[in-house]
Amino acid sequence: MKCSRGEWKQEADTKPAQEHLDGIEHDTIFEDLDNKSPLLLQYKPVYKQVPVLVQNGNPISGSLIILEYIEETWKQTPLLLEDPYEKATARFWAKLNDEKLLPSTGQAFIKQGKEQKESIVPAMEIPKCVEELLKGKTFFGGENIGILDLAFGWIATIVSLFEEITGLKMIDSEKFPLLSAAWMENFSDVPVIKENWPPQDKLITKFQAMHETYLAAAAPKGATS
Repeated sequence: MKCSRGEWKQEADTKPAQEHLDGIEHDTIFEDLDNKSPLLLQYKPVYKQVPVLVQNGNPISGSLIILEYIEETWKQTPLLLEDPYEKATARFWAKLNDEKLLPSTGQAFIKQGKEQKESIVPAMEIPKCVEELLKGKTFFGGENIGILDLAFGWIATIVSLFEEITGLKMIDSEKFPLLSAAWMENFSDVPVIKENWPPQDKLITKFQAMHETYLAAAAPKGATS
């Protein structure tokens, strides 16, 4: 079985599947997304993006879809609780993270000033709600990491970089004490998570360069910094 991942650029999106593959025999293939490999293009000729999980020659794409595939295929470490309502709730928030929180954060990352602040405001309703889901729990899944922890795992590593580079505070410890302090620490301290974190120094260099490139491209012609 093969798991293709991006090299830092899309780390926030691709890490969840890799983290949960610990203990399952697999090969990890890192992709340079600026120079995509023939293998990636073979399995994903149209989508051409990571992550991709390949088992028995069959490709599966998308972090959440891959996680649910892993859940169904290797049942020794369940990602979803047995209760149907809890399952539906986890799937709802994981999907909202993918469809609203991540895109809004990405938009704020490539903007500045008033536009930057305005682009992040709608997404901030999500942390308010997920903060409630953590009450009385170590993880979203209870005492063990579940699909929501992996879906929101990017917050534990990418948000601090985002805040450092843009100067915009996103996850405030006073507003979100359970999410920004307790959960982030608990999640980051899990051995398999810690072992798979990308190097922070390389991440900050990569994202800083991306940020500057986006701002330069958006600047009016002839403008100086």
